[in-house]
Amino acid sequence: MTSGLRTKLTLLAVVAAIVATLAGQPGTADAATARVVSVHRVDGQLALVRVYSPALRATITNQVLLPGGPGATPVFYLLNGKSGGVDGDSWLRKTRYRKFFAGKRVTVVSPVGGGYTWYSTPGWQRYLTHELPNAIDARFPTTGRAGIAGLSHSASSALDVAGRDRRFVAAASYSGCPAITSPLGTTAVVATMASGGQNPFAVFGAPGAPGWVDHDPARNPLRLAGKAVYLGVGSGVPGRFDGPVLGYPGLIVGPTQVETIVRDCTSQMRSALMGAGVRHTYRVFSTGAHTWGLFYRELKDSWRTLAPALHR
Repeated sequence: MTSGLRTKLTLLAVVAAIVATLAGQPGTADAATARVVSVHRVDGQLALVRVYSPALRATITNQVLLPGGPGATPVFYLLNGKSGGVDGDSWLRKTRYRKFFAGKRVTVVSPVGGGYTWYSTPGWQRYLTHELPNAIDARFPTTGRAGIAGLSHSASSALDVAGRDRRFVAAASYSGCPAITSPLGTTAVVATMASGGQNPFAVFGAPGAPGWVDHDPARNPLRLAGKAVYLGVGSGVPGRFDGPVLGYPGLIVGPTQVETIVRDCTSQMRSALMGAGVRHTYRVFSTGAHTWGLFYRELKDSWRTLAPALHR
């Protein structure tokens, strides 16, 4: 079987499982606790793990990269972008993260769903902070130590979730906008959620309300104290890591401007951590627009910060 055919078959299996999740009703709607409903091994590394969530009243598909070899491993929750990976805009489809994690002693979990919610609705918060980690720990051999990272839309959510549960010992933001109560941050949240038909004011309240403050990692930096924290962002200047779309006008008009905005948000997050005396790694790449090429570059760079905490 050629590598091209193998890739196509893998993606078809992933799409089929996701469609089944979105279309079907959970078969255990009366369950009091979250649990793994099924595990579909796509190949030796990739599995599609369906978890029933009482908080969401749905069964969620999670793309899981399994470690090679026996024994317990830490778990790295790697969130997809603004659409939640439902339309294929995911780490699985857009990057070579499978190659990067191959052979590493870590279980990587990416939920599929939650698009445009900023992962801050009560249901998704419960799922990410409690239900999914508990279900994964109950089904797979894990060490009890976990990390979480997100890109763009989900980067702020990753830092927020990490600050709410002690099991998360590492967190990373890849080109995100953690300072959501800042003018730029609030605008980014409203624009992103509204573009997917979500109402940010129903989630956080009016701008400046307690809900915004509670979910703003830059307003709660001490929640991340003692954890390994990585903040990555690009300059906005397109570079070779941005991929074949480098010459497209859209890269100059859209991703360049977006990366400039999130660089300001990330800088505010860094200032908040510094002011609170919270240790962290802050990396600004000299080139990089708001593209998957940059996100993947940040992921690989962050591992030097995250891995030691996960394997401690």
